[in-house]
Amino acid sequence: MAMRVQTEGINHTKSRRENRYNRMTELLMNFCRCGIAGWCLEVMFTSVDSIMAGDWTLMGQTSLLMFPIYGMGALLFPISRFIDSWLTGLPGFEDRGGDRMSRAGRMIRHGLIYMVLIFIAEYVAGTWLTSLGICPWDYSAWPDNVGGVIRLKFAPLWFGTGLLFEYLTSAGNTRQTSGY
Repeated sequence: MAMRVQTEGINHTKSRRENRYNRMTELLMNFCRCGIAGWCLEVMFTSVDSIMAGDWTLMGQTSLLMFPIYGMGALLFPISRFIDSWLTGLPGFEDRGGDRMSRAGRMIRHGLIYMVLIFIAEYVAGTWLTSLGICPWDYSAWPDNVGGVIRLKFAPLWFGTGLLFEYLTSAGNTRQTSGY
């Protein structure tokens, strides 16, 4: 009997360790997915700027520093699930938990959450990189800038980018729970 209890304890510990390893591996893969997707989006976005300047070579650009910044998009979906669970208990949201919302309602809620989180991350990262003198972007010439590191005009882009990152990071078993 004592041997059986000890074996079950070892298996339980091994299972928890494997589960933690799998979660960390999934987070790392999602970090890479978001980082690469962000790079691609930025190159496409900046190549549109070249068209506006009359340069039809469609040259886009990005910075290596942007990979970890975009990679943090891997945290958006877990944060939105936490916010969904938190909102479910508030007055007016009792019957609108993440699992009971319409697809459109969930997309709007998550898109707005992602937009705000991305603005916060862009502001914090931009301010920090500016203090180091290595910020790859400067929006200070635009009238809709905040601190020279974010532009309010990008709100719809961040809304869509957040939903794209959710789609990329909710692969496999979690894609069914995201509702998209």
